Amino acid sequence: MPGTPTDLTRLRITLTAFFALDGFIFAGWVVRIPAIKEQTGASASTLGLALLGVSAGAVITMMLTGRLCHRYGNHQVTVVCAVLLSLSVSLPPLTHSPLTLGLVLLVFGAAYGGINVAFNSAAVDLVRAMRRPIMPSFHAAFSLGGMVGAGLGGLVAGFLTPTQHLFGLTLIGLLVTAVVGRNLLRLKPPAPPEALADSPKQETAPRRLTPRTRGVVFTFGLIALCTAFGEGALADWSALHLEQDLDATAGAAAIGYSCFALAMTAGRLSGTRLLERLGRTRTLVAGGTTAALGMLLGALAPTLWAAVLGFVITGLGLANLFPVAVERAGTLAGPDGVAIASTLGYGGMLLGPPAIGFMADWYSLPAALTSVAVLAAVAAGIGFLTRHAAEG
Repeated sequence: MPGTPTDLTRLRITLTAFFALDGFIFAGWVVRIPAIKEQTGASASTLGLALLGVSAGAVITMMLTGRLCHRYGNHQVTVVCAVLLSLSVSLPPLTHSPLTLGLVLLVFGAAYGGINVAFNSAAVDLVRAMRRPIMPSFHAAFSLGGMVGAGLGGLVAGFLTPTQHLFGLTLIGLLVTAVVGRNLLRLKPPAPPEALADSPKQETAPRRLTPRTRGVVFTFGLIALCTAFGEGALADWSALHLEQDLDATAGAAAIGYSCFALAMTAGRLSGTRLLERLGRTRTLVAGGTTAALGMLLGALAPTLWAAVLGFVITGLGLANLFPVAVERAGTLAGPDGVAIASTLGYGGMLLGPPAIGFMADWYSLPAALTSVAVLAAVAAGIGFLTRHAAEG
């Protein structure tokens, strides 16, 4: 019957595969952006506008997906969005102008945003059923999938055209979805253990956004925003900071973000054990504080390797903030909560790079990067102020 240990384990493996597939496909697209830029003849500014299609499609769809999950189920929406994501990743190489690129990226972004809400909602249900804080392990799978996708993309870029490479991702995505999606559709969403208690009607009622939970859900969304701001900022600006301000070579500068990404992955792989030992509030507070101190070192250190150490500490600190924030929002308000937290988080990732750029023009890049430390400290403060909701 649904909810047995075997079913829960199978569901965990299945959802992990979808998280990894999402990271794999998205990273595969990202590494081919330079080639697509050349193919479409886009300038830096027009490419930036076209890339907003991913963001716009994701943000618009995230809120809609919460409603679709309520109506059709998290598992069904996950599979449909995985098919759409796999198909749409093959479209960018077929475009020959920034306008058409932006339009197809709207579709790709919609699928990306949709699957993120759907499988995070399914993961929240599983966390409740298992009564273990396993959310970080799913996000670790996303990070690992992204690292494999980026690494493989770099290897094949020399002898495969973008069309061949991304069409290959389509085939892989559809194959994985056909195999793993069949299991997901067969497995019913697990009922939380409380549903076996004396008042099943009350416990199994769908979790929806209410006036009472709305404020707390948005507060957890702010934690996601603060975390994702740092991820986006480091992805776009860490290498330039090391090269421009600390006189690193291009190769050494690239190591900085790689170390940050590896640290985030390692932090998420150990996140379940950390949450079991510390609890959600202390994990949020300790993670935000650690990230703030690490980013101050990364931004202001006078030497290359001290700055890289700061990036590693920042990655370890930020690693589990986003998974915990999304999980708590989903526990409070179901797919609607996941949609709100994910949308705010994605907004933070979009806000980070341009905000750092403006602040760097006004002050300096090291000073601008300290804003990541400030927002990490804000996330820690919010985690402490919401300690009762976080543990409840």
